[in-house]
Amino acid sequence: MAIAAEERRARILDVVRESGSVRVTDLAERLGMPTVTVRRDVAALADSGLLQRSHGSVSLPQGAAGHRRPGGAGAVVGLLVPTVGSYFDEIIEGARSAATAAGARLVLGISPYEAQDDRAQVERILGSGVDGLLFTPNWRPGTPDEGDWLTKLPVPTVLVERRAAAGAVAADLDAVVSDHRHGVLLALRHLAALGHRSVLLAARNDTWTAHEVRAGYQEAARLLGLETHPVVEVHPWGTDPMAPADPEWLADRVAEHAEQGVRAVLVHNDRDAIQLPQLLRARGLRVPDDLALISYDDVFASLTTPPLTAVAPPKQAVGTVALDLLLRRLSTGADLPAHHIGLLPSLVVRSSCGALPTQR
Repeated sequence: MAIAAEERRARILDVVRESGSVRVTDLAERLGMPTVTVRRDVAALADSGLLQRSHGSVSLPQGAAGHRRPGGAGAVVGLLVPTVGSYFDEIIEGARSAATAAGARLVLGISPYEAQDDRAQVERILGSGVDGLLFTPNWRPGTPDEGDWLTKLPVPTVLVERRAAAGAVAADLDAVVSDHRHGVLLALRHLAALGHRSVLLAARNDTWTAHEVRAGYQEAARLLGLETHPVVEVHPWGTDPMAPADPEWLADRVAEHAEQGVRAVLVHNDRDAIQLPQLLRARGLRVPDDLALISYDDVFASLTTPPLTAVAPPKQAVGTVALDLLLRRLSTGADLPAHHIGLLPSLVVRSSCGALPTQR
């Protein structure tokens, strides 16, 4: 059976990474492929900047095995995110501003949430000749991380808003994330200070962030001595995790819990929270008089009536710090210890909890 071009070229890169420099004829023999096929693939990889040819031999570009050219001026950085718009726009802006300040160039790519294969998207952006990669992989909660291949990429990689599970090979990669568990703690602490002893969480279950929010809910409630409830599952209409949930369905579930005495709700995320005040009013519940409501993400939370108190992850700072860390990695190589950086969200208090607007 013929081997697909992407698989052949991935195998070629693996051999070159192991060997450092290898003659094309020896490479073909080692891989058991026709020399003419290997020459064609090597030419394509060289045109993409992933290999360097010299006198019948091939090697990685200068410094690709951990001695890349110094970060900063002239560096080309790839940024691969699941979507543009809303949450990731601020991350992109943070990375773009930091790249501009350092004299680097940012190349943006999209690996959609519904994409089945992150690797193909990564290979595509690597083909643009980037020196390093900022990457948000589409890891799903409850499934093992399949990111071992990320540690074998020919350029340094920093995970953005994702962190591999402890013990996974990809846990050795640099990572910059929002500490969402702390963000949930801020929300529940605020509600507890207002006298609420019971808080409902309505949350998605289809991204790494959603998993962290759910885990944070259990941890924070236990720490604060609050009563918890089964999480209201926020299901998107279709296959796109960024699509809003059925707003009527969600409002019905929240109203049912309110009938049982729940008077405080945290909703992940803004898209699913902003329609709730109006829909709950149609069900005889007013925000904040009858129900305190906090949203998670703070992308659209200020635009509804009443403006929603919201947990605000440091989105722009995540992009800035990730870009800066990657440039340090390009300059320092393996001498720099792996970094796992967690940035703390803030709580923006508006009027949906019945408190005066302040910032914490």
